[in-house]
Amino acid sequence: MKQILISGKKRENTGKKASKELRKEGLIPCNLYGEVKADGKPVAFSFVAPMSELRKLIYTPHIYLVELNIDGVNHAAIMKEIQFHPTTDAVLHIDFYEVNESKPIVMGVPVKHIGLAQGVRDGGRMNKSIRKINVRAPYAQIPETLDIDVTKLRIGKSIKVGDLSFEGLELITSKDVVVCSIKNTRNAVASKESEEEGSEESAAE
Repeated sequence: MKQILISGKKRENTGKKASKELRKEGLIPCNLYGEVKADGKPVAFSFVAPMSELRKLIYTPHIYLVELNIDGVNHAAIMKEIQFHPTTDAVLHIDFYEVNESKPIVMGVPVKHIGLAQGVRDGGRMNKSIRKINVRAPYAQIPETLDIDVTKLRIGKSIKVGDLSFEGLELITSKDVVVCSIKNTRNAVASKESEEEGSEESAAE
């Protein structure tokens, strides 16, 4: 998994007014959630980080292990949730979750289709239903992509999450979710009809 460094500092003032002022300065309010304690609640504290650094983490198809340097102290974390403004899509708030090498985490991993499907070669169209699959594993075992071989996929067929398995990963997304499928097209129908007509003519001869 790729790594990215984000610097920040703990927040002294919280609340909507303080958060609004921070965003005007190009800083985004964030929370870091740590290990769950005896009372069942995770240790959490608020900090701010510059949007200039967060941008490369937010607007990317890749997944990252985030090295948060907050007031000189390093924390390994993943980004869990982003809150956007409902009309402007401006980033309002980000939640991070602290991780370690042994504790499993749940993360959405991008799907990568490998090969040219037989159904596409036959004139069909590839339909990519989902971009990520949620997996559970220690972060060090989570790959950057889930590579799925589609070369044998034919027209009218699909690959579901339940058809897949990856060493060291527990797939959390429902088994019935379709990952990709091959849809019929006019070209595929025309090609099939042409082949059938050719076969009939050969048989007649």
